[in-house]
Amino acid sequence: MKRLFDFTVALAAAVVLLLPIIVVALVVRFTSPGPVLYWSERVGRNNRIFRMPKFRSMRIDTPQVATHLLADPATYLTPVGSLLRRSSLDELPQLWSILAGDMSFVGPRPALFNQHDLIALRTERGVHVLTPGLTGWAQINGRDELSIPEKVRLDEDYLRRRSFMFDLQILFMTFFRVAGRYGVAH
Repeated sequence: MKRLFDFTVALAAAVVLLLPIIVVALVVRFTSPGPVLYWSERVGRNNRIFRMPKFRSMRIDTPQVATHLLADPATYLTPVGSLLRRSSLDELPQLWSILAGDMSFVGPRPALFNQHDLIALRTERGVHVLTPGLTGWAQINGRDELSIPEKVRLDEDYLRRRSFMFDLQILFMTFFRVAGRYGVAH
């Protein structure tokens, strides 16, 4: 049921959001050199690596590490990067990952391939069996402000509590968190 919901809603969202997606792509293209999309290697269900697209919000010379590990992340942002991140518009291409089955709307955010501490702790706690999500329980409870152990604790809580109704609650809460730019550090 979850996969059918994800596919149907992602397809509908892609159609409804086609014009904004095109506009954002053009803005990214004309405000900084490099490709419109940034494809990052992420850790999916059962620690399988997949490529996840995002609208590029950082310069092409940015090191491939989690943003919080950069000495001064703001220096790497493109002219529209901050706006894209605060509004979560950079996440729109992830509808592709949901359609492809690499992601779900709700689940733990997919770790970068080199976030070994996060991957190890999720594996230790059994969270690695979940399909990663566009949003999740940890996302609406802190996002960039959470420590890795706290993220994994919330991911583990989601694993225990997961249900269709809980997913709908998280999606509903995500809308208000994104609108209020809650928990976005960069």
